[in-house]
Amino acid sequence: MSAYSFDASVEDFEEKVVAASHRVPVLVDFWAPWCAPCRTLKPILEKLAEEYEGRFLLAKVNSDENQELAMRYGVRSIPAVKAFSGGALVDEFMGALPEGRVREFIDSLVPSAAEPLRLEAQAARARGDNDAAQQRLIEALALDPRHETAQLDLVELLADTGKLPDAHQLLDAMSDRARDGARVSALRARLHLFESAPAAGDAAALEAKLAANADDHQARLDLANLLAARQDFAAALGHLLELVRRDRSFGDDAARRKMIQIFDLLGSDHDLVRQYRRNLAAALH
Repeated sequence: MSAYSFDASVEDFEEKVVAASHRVPVLVDFWAPWCAPCRTLKPILEKLAEEYEGRFLLAKVNSDENQELAMRYGVRSIPAVKAFSGGALVDEFMGALPEGRVREFIDSLVPSAAEPLRLEAQAARARGDNDAAQQRLIEALALDPRHETAQLDLVELLADTGKLPDAHQLLDAMSDRARDGARVSALRARLHLFESAPAAGDAAALEAKLAANADDHQARLDLANLLAARQDFAAALGHLLELVRRDRSFGDDAARRKMIQIFDLLGSDHDLVRQYRRNLAAALH
């Protein structure tokens, strides 16, 4: 009998599953001896319980012998896997999924061993030590290469420290399987902003050009790109909107396209996005 997987019944379910789930997630496998898909899924779950070494527990419930439990938790077909955390049912799946899908299900519930290192990286960034932050994220991903949040944190750090090719390479490698599509889109927009910023940015010189000639559209676009790269999005959007009003077609509609990139970066709930979407719509129509 494994320390990480065990049989459970109506008599000990509260202790082995509900109470235990306050410490670690517990997966409950409802099965029956006559069920062929159950015989496929059960070894996968047992193997993963051993591999994860106690980061989750596996309780196996014979649904024929524990019909009260099966009815209580709405088991209509088997195999049925119910996930408990904090004393409550939090997720589930039915059928004999392949190992990769089962692993993804477990990973969505189980705290990663890499998470403490990711939090250390956050603290290092907060105190301005980007080198230490990058090292902690690399160590985190060595422990758990599938830790999506750590991967995205590293993309963001690489972008912010000017390592754009490395940031692009990492983002491209993971974006197709990423669950946080919104953050992937925001980071991609951020990279585009950094790449389009003038190589040598002198905001004062560009502002002087505009003061001398308000129709110097290239200077206005360069200034907006520079301000966006510095994350001064309000000022950047102001200049881009002015360029749309003066000459929408300039640079193949560059100002409007840049505004859309900033909208994607900030997200639809941001106050600047709501304001400038309305202003852009009015300028276009």
